[in-house]
Amino acid sequence: MRVDQPLLRSSAALSPQRRNEEDQPLVAIVDDDASVREALAELILSAGLQPVSFASTRELLDADILDSPGCLILDVRMPGASGLHLQQQLAENGNPKPIIFLTGHGDIPMTVQAMKAGAVDFLTKPVRDQTLLDAVTTGIAMDAERRAEAVITRRNIERFETLTQREREVLYEVAHGRLNKQIAFDLGISEVTVKLHRGNVMHKMEAASIGELIRTWQTLPVQMRQAGAR
Repeated sequence: MRVDQPLLRSSAALSPQRRNEEDQPLVAIVDDDASVREALAELILSAGLQPVSFASTRELLDADILDSPGCLILDVRMPGASGLHLQQQLAENGNPKPIIFLTGHGDIPMTVQAMKAGAVDFLTKPVRDQTLLDAVTTGIAMDAERRAEAVITRRNIERFETLTQREREVLYEVAHGRLNKQIAFDLGISEVTVKLHRGNVMHKMEAASIGELIRTWQTLPVQMRQAGAR
């Protein structure tokens, strides 16, 4: 991995252990033009953010930093895999990292492809400093929101896994707006038993109301939400 000279003075921040401790957003710059990488790194540093730059998408992948908080600034056309290819690869791997494309060779179809795939922005060189910094700020905020949602989802998955199969069936029915008597009929149990199971579900899922229970259920992966389907 090649870390450009402007970043060496901040090399301590690149330690995975220190990044985990401080949870500092990292702005990864990928461009095959060394002068562009240097200029972008200086701009990111001037905004109080931590940059790290790479000459290719392969160098970025080898650095193993994509699970760190932050966003990416990618050139579109580079030797080896393009920025658009990396965007597709990350999406397929379940890592929708916020990406800002910055290129001197963009066109409308390319822009549409990138934005449809979830890019934060598609900017052309030269770009105003503030325009790029605004996009970076948006990307970092998007990443923070996604990470917060992931924490909630993991927590709810852990709670869901404590439910019995019958409790999952009752949760599925409740989430679909079924009344206790309807659930009792569908499951072949008494309404009193349904109420007992529903109470257990709310306790285990730590939901204070039916509305909260349904919102919690909606954060679960689709395959889990279907676990109670008959």
